Amino acid sequence: MKIIPELLLNEYIENLPSGLEATFGALQDLEISNDSFSFYTSVSVMASSKIEGETLEIDSYVKHKMLKIEYLNDLVEKPNDLYNAYIFAQNNKFTVSNFIKAHEIISQHLLPEKKRGVYRNCNMVVMEHSTFKIQYEAALYHEIPELMLYFWDDLEFLINKELTFSEIFYYASFIHICFVNIHPFEDGNGRSARLLEKWFLSEKLGQKAWFVQSELNYYQNVNSYYQNLNRLGLLYNEIDYSKAMPFLEMLPKALFL
Repeated sequence: MKIIPELLLNEYIENLPSGLEATFGALQDLEISNDSFSFYTSVSVMASSKIEGETLEIDSYVKHKMLKIEYLNDLVEKPNDLYNAYIFAQNNKFTVSNFIKAHEIISQHLLPEKKRGVYRNCNMVVMEHSTFKIQYEAALYHEIPELMLYFWDDLEFLINKELTFSEIFYYASFIHICFVNIHPFEDGNGRSARLLEKWFLSEKLGQKAWFVQSELNYYQNVNSYYQNLNRLGLLYNEIDYSKAMPFLEMLPKALFL
């Protein structure tokens, strides 16, 4: 593959906690979920949104979706966009065009219409949300079309390839990392990466993957989440994926929440 590396796969499989596949198999939705409300999707969406600095609490957002409790538009409009993107993903197979559509949904209240689902044409730095310190300089904008072509080729290869349970989790995490490092859009990259990780899991493992609380685990360990991303390097062209193991180990832990 051209973008998504395999260099840590054997070590990753050796270090996985036992019983992971059985724990996944036992996941199930809550009875309070119905055709118009998904508890786990609500939690995933708000946790992912809070990583990006949204202020509404997770339990308040669950009440907003389940009980139709009203909040100020500024508090719910971007999480609701992300919720709609998750529902779209749950009802559509992964394709590049569907992912672009998902980003258009995510960015309804993030970007002007002409920039939704469109790769950026400017260089980008990633800043820490609380301190506003520069953490990372993403791929240069003129490299993005080629990098994303390679990325989508790798992803299509993985979707069509028969993988073990352990390999699926390994590649889901690396898809997340690689997408974040390229940072192809002007905004919504983190939200999109976490959705893409979950979407890949669902393509390989079925609808039960949407019950994995990966976003909640990342939010509850948000400092480690960013530290594990930052340890790879400050510049895209200097990324060292041999240091990615601490990040890769975060996703399996979400099964035990």
